[in-house]
Order: sequence, then C-alpha cells, then structure tokens
Amino acid sequence: MSRRPHGAHPPDAHANPQPGAPLPAPELTEGQCRRCGTHIAGLDGRYACGVCGWVNDHSEGHRRLPRADEDPDRPPSGRRHPPRLPAPQSQQQPQPGGEPGA
Repeated sequence: MSRRPHGAHPPDAHANPQPGAPLPAPELTEGQCRRCGTHIAGLDGRYACGVCGWVNDHSEGHRRLPRADEDPDRPPSGRRHPPRLPAPQSQQQPQPGGEPGA
C-alpha cells in the first residue's frame, strides 16, 4: 500500500454528478496495517485495523467523501431525534411468594 500525497486524486475524484444523482459505489481496497502489518480491507483507501485499532486519515482515501446533502438516507429536515419513551412508573410490583422474611 503506497501513500498518496495530499491532493493526489484520480481524475474525476472530485467530480460531483448532477445533484440528486446516485453516487458511485465505493471500491473495496486492500492493504497492510501500518502499525501491526495485518492484511486489512477498506473502502476507497480508508482503512481501520481490527487487530490493533490503527485507522488511516480520511484524507488518504481515493476519492472525496460525500457531503451531507448528497446522502440519500439523510432525513429531509436535517437531524432528527428519536421519540422520547414514556417515563418509568414509580409503582412497585408485589414480589411473588408473599412478603419478605416470612
């Protein structure tokens, strides 16, 4: 696995298809962990080692990461919070088997 200098991207790496167009599928890439030497795989040149925890910087990827507005799974109004669950009831349930100490 050779290291790319910053700003070195294949042609078309920064090309943005028309807004709303689907993004190209990520490419499965393989390399070697720089810390422990384990054979690892990643997407578009971004790696994380499951053995020692090493992670390369996102800027070393083969193409740019999509912006939030290019994410097809992004909620339409931005970030949403999950609905709140009802508060637990403070009533105690009777213990099976009668009263304690009997």
